[in-house]
Amino acid sequence: MTLALTSLTLSHFRSHKRAALNVDTRPIAIYGPNGAGKTNILEAVSLFSPGRGLRRASAEDMTRKPEALGWKLTAVVQTSTQVHEVETWSEGGAARQVRIDGKSASQIALGRIARVLWLVPSMDRLWIEGTEGRRRFLDRMVMSFEPGHAELSLSYEKAMRERNRLLKDQVRDAAWYGALESQLSQSGAQIHAARRRTVERLTLAQQGAETAFPIAELDLTQTEGEMPETAEDLRAALEESRFRDMAAGRTLVGPHRADLYGVYAAKGVPARNCSTGEQKALLVSLILANARALAEDAGAPPLLLLDEVAAHLDADRRAALYDEICALGAQAWMTGTGPELFSELDSRAQRLEVTETNGISETTIQ
Repeated sequence: MTLALTSLTLSHFRSHKRAALNVDTRPIAIYGPNGAGKTNILEAVSLFSPGRGLRRASAEDMTRKPEALGWKLTAVVQTSTQVHEVETWSEGGAARQVRIDGKSASQIALGRIARVLWLVPSMDRLWIEGTEGRRRFLDRMVMSFEPGHAELSLSYEKAMRERNRLLKDQVRDAAWYGALESQLSQSGAQIHAARRRTVERLTLAQQGAETAFPIAELDLTQTEGEMPETAEDLRAALEESRFRDMAAGRTLVGPHRADLYGVYAAKGVPARNCSTGEQKALLVSLILANARALAEDAGAPPLLLLDEVAAHLDADRRAALYDEICALGAQAWMTGTGPELFSELDSRAQRLEVTETNGISETTIQ
């Protein structure tokens, strides 16, 4: 059975005062003019997974203006074994809340119900932007395999903020650092190991597929030096680096310094040196590999959110992408400015037209 959202309701969310969509498990082609609210629908779907969604926006930013009443999203999520009613909402800009089948739940619980992958235009710069964007991209893929990675990351970041505060205050007493570095080393080593496993899974999933998209050889590197592999080694490295870190005012050792390095395998060219079209094709290859590996694990592919996916893809690769999605059996929510961008899908997809009237987005199912 395909993982799918078969019903989606948006209330006072972004440009949508109210929208109610009932769809089946086929891919969904969403088209309309720029600014009509297409990406807002994808963002709504992304919030049925842990985190801040595909735009990484605050709850307050997602509320419809000028009313600013707060927003609510409701979905029926069909998994391989169950059907769930899921709600998520925010009132007055407060942190969003989650309810699953009528019971309050954590965002982490969302990751156990629905695995969601996305590709948005800002990712087109992945290979040439700073390391933080690549780490975030990698960690989203890690969380798709291991939802608990989110909790580990939060624990690590909290301990690092506290250690950085000591460093900036020039605290030299070793006793203040011991417990924090123990926590950092334990969670940091687990984060690093999970990233390693994910890189290996993606590599295998790419090599085992016949696809029109190029294979990206991946490696996990550090911006400086090498990442200690074990908790013991990381703790020793943190202790050794205290005075250097104090001079810098921040922690210079650990998985927060990691970088995802990619190479276009067939050409032996670093991804950052490839053409715009090649960089986009490598990204698509990784998203498909991630989806393929998840389908093997869960028996069903994840939800795919592909915003302006046709950009930088020629007609042949666009058709190949649609064939891959249909072969996976994935419910993919895709956006584009016109229906012609999805012509290769024919009856394999359902279509939503999004228009804007008097500042209110309207959606028509075709």
